[in-house]
Amino acid sequence: MPGRSMPVREAREIAQRIAQEMQVELVDVELVKEPAGHFLRFYVDRPDGIALNDLEAFHRRILPLVERVEYDYMEVSSPGADRPLKTERDFEKARDTLVELKTYRAVNGQKLFIGTLVGLEGDEIVIADAAGGEMRFDRKAVAVVRPLIEFDEEDLQDDAPAK
Repeated sequence: MPGRSMPVREAREIAQRIAQEMQVELVDVELVKEPAGHFLRFYVDRPDGIALNDLEAFHRRILPLVERVEYDYMEVSSPGADRPLKTERDFEKARDTLVELKTYRAVNGQKLFIGTLVGLEGDEIVIADAAGGEMRFDRKAVAVVRPLIEFDEEDLQDDAPAK
């Protein structure tokens, strides 16, 4: 790749401009090393869900503008329904939904907690347990918080008509 490598921060700024122009939300940008090589990933979304055509259009727009980033593979993807909550906006959008919260260290003998997200209050993540009690976690002690996707038997049924 010619010239000096572009930092991911610059790639994020470029991606943010393109996202605004395309009226999509830039959720995250990451450069990760995996066994197959370095992956530059852009996660984009829309409030009503992102279409494959939107992902392809974003990919075509961003590709020539980030050629100075040192990566082996580039992906543009939907972040998924169970994407981790990272930003204040993520926490606000997920308020009153069922979440799973994992801590780095055990708290009262456990590392996994499930409850309804009350919100982000300062540096604390607050969830309500099934009994209605609140649990508070220092944000720095939490490894990940993500919406909990539950399926019932009906969701798992095949939609194909019976023969």
